[in-house]
Amino acid sequence: MDYYDNASLNQREIYKIVEKIASGTFKDEGEFLKSLVQEIVDHQEFEIIGGRIWEIHSDALEYSLKYQYGNVVKVPDNYSFKIADQPIIQDLHEKRTTLNKEEDPVLLSSGIFVYSVTGVGEIIKTDDGRYFKYLLGFNANEILQSFYEVLSIISSVATITIRGLVSKEEQKRFRRDLVKASEIQRNLLPEHDVEFHDYKVYGVCIPDSDVGGDYFDYLRNKDDEEERLGILVSDAASKGLPAAIQALFVSGAVRMAQAFSPKISSLFSRLNTLIFDTFPYERFVTLFYCELSLTSNRLVLYANAGHCSPVYYRYENDEVQMLEPTGGLLGIVRKQKFNVENIIMRKGDIIAIYTDGITEYQNTNKEMYGEERLINHIKVNKNLHPKDISLKIIEDVQTFSAGSVYNDDKTLIIIKRDL
Repeated sequence: MDYYDNASLNQREIYKIVEKIASGTFKDEGEFLKSLVQEIVDHQEFEIIGGRIWEIHSDALEYSLKYQYGNVVKVPDNYSFKIADQPIIQDLHEKRTTLNKEEDPVLLSSGIFVYSVTGVGEIIKTDDGRYFKYLLGFNANEILQSFYEVLSIISSVATITIRGLVSKEEQKRFRRDLVKASEIQRNLLPEHDVEFHDYKVYGVCIPDSDVGGDYFDYLRNKDDEEERLGILVSDAASKGLPAAIQALFVSGAVRMAQAFSPKISSLFSRLNTLIFDTFPYERFVTLFYCELSLTSNRLVLYANAGHCSPVYYRYENDEVQMLEPTGGLLGIVRKQKFNVENIIMRKGDIIAIYTDGITEYQNTNKEMYGEERLINHIKVNKNLHPKDISLKIIEDVQTFSAGSVYNDDKTLIIIKRDL
């Protein structure tokens, strides 16, 4: 199957669009899934022309059609298919999404030539296996490899949303868990300030609620021949307690890996597989990781897994470079490759690492704070200590977004090499 790279949308943009679509208020799972399918099909950038919702009947070990939408040949109402007739469904609880050649004659007659489905909702356990409660199937004029990534993102956001449609009693219990998790998370965050020879670093993380999916850490390794400082910032796709668990999982996995001093590319690949295998629902994590070294030219290595592009400010010529992603979101597929890039930090240079809670905060007119305001603060305050730069930016974001309904965790790290 050929790989198709839709240049107009990257994984992060796809996730943001689907998340926005799923952010409404819904009375139940059925209403939400119908709305989601309609919005996905109607959103032109996805290039999806039809969608269907299938629901499992575990006693009969079959899926029945519950809803279909789009300008496509319709499958007969109330049509069902036996799971045994679609063997690939038996592994879907592990893969979550699958693309395969369609063999069902009824579906073929409806113009469905590629079996393109993604699992959504809780996992139903039967004597015969484990299956998603719902399957979402979509039609597109071109079903290529990038379509797999789109479906995986739709699956994750849809499942997170469904799990959020809980009763009031469950909400109370969940709230108690959040309070406990909040204390754990606060204790695990590092100190704001750290100095590493002629580097000064200041980081701050402000959760939107009791706990959040943002996380940062400083990782010092003195066992190598060359001392280095690792800095990571991650952002989990989900919200609340699941996001906090995922964020702490990432931090713990990276810290354990540090003991073995792996290459950054290997670290990211292994972490990607761990997230895919460990989190069946909230799989997606963005992560930026860099290493400050004591080489004579102060080489900085970095990898970016679908994270917001950090700002690299060159003091000498007053220029800015964005440290773009070197790989996709962690957890979207089991096997991914991640490249490692590098920059040379000269005296006075600054790196600003942040999560989207900084740049995507909106004012009352729904205008986003954006990268330009962030960059301007760095340029204006370039001679200040990283702590002062960070706090000025955070204060400006808070002032800018006063009265806005938009909420998200905010994390910002400023790295500066001394003049």
